[in-house]
Amino acid sequence: MRVVLAEDLFLLRDGLVRMLEAFGFEILAAVESGPELSRALAESEPDVAVVDVRLPPSHTDEGLQCALAARRARPGLPVLVLSQHVEQLYARELLADGTGGVGYLLKDRVFDAEQFVDAVRRVAAGGTAMDPQVISQLLSRRSHDKPMGGLTPRELEVMDLLAQGRSNAAIAERLVVTERAVAKHTSNIFAKLNLPVSDDDNRRVLAVLAYLDHGRTVQG
Repeated sequence: MRVVLAEDLFLLRDGLVRMLEAFGFEILAAVESGPELSRALAESEPDVAVVDVRLPPSHTDEGLQCALAARRARPGLPVLVLSQHVEQLYARELLADGTGGVGYLLKDRVFDAEQFVDAVRRVAAGGTAMDPQVISQLLSRRSHDKPMGGLTPRELEVMDLLAQGRSNAAIAERLVVTERAVAKHTSNIFAKLNLPVSDDDNRRVLAVLAYLDHGRTVQG
């Protein structure tokens, strides 16, 4: 699996390169700035881009914007972004096109090699990988709101795990229920959020977008 990596801190960039190579990934480019990232993504065809949100020269959200521009040029390009802090806007921008192959992890997560590599593989395969802490903080920010779409507490638990990119089997194992029960909950979630009938992977992404920005109407 081929990777383009963008991280401005040398030690972290070097550590990520070594980690990914140890798990069998091929590093096509490991760069430290936005312009270098844009060139690397334009000149190569990675299976996934792993990108720090904040890159030189602006040190704002240049890494994210470079990755999104590349994703527009190559629809469906899998992108996993790394951020120091939880920013809802970043998650929304990643999910805005309604397709999979996106992930958002806090940088602390990269120190758990298996969890990080699992997220990279999940995104490369077209899935979503949202950091549990991101989901937790977004939930706490609206703890006094009416549950989105009238979801029940159990459906919110399922939605939480869906947002992390987990499969029905993984959700069933975590909640100690059957996969059939999870499938029923996800169907109820899709119906309550008025999501169009389509393949489940696409509806999961749309559901995550609604989950992160529940005031916005989700279109087909």
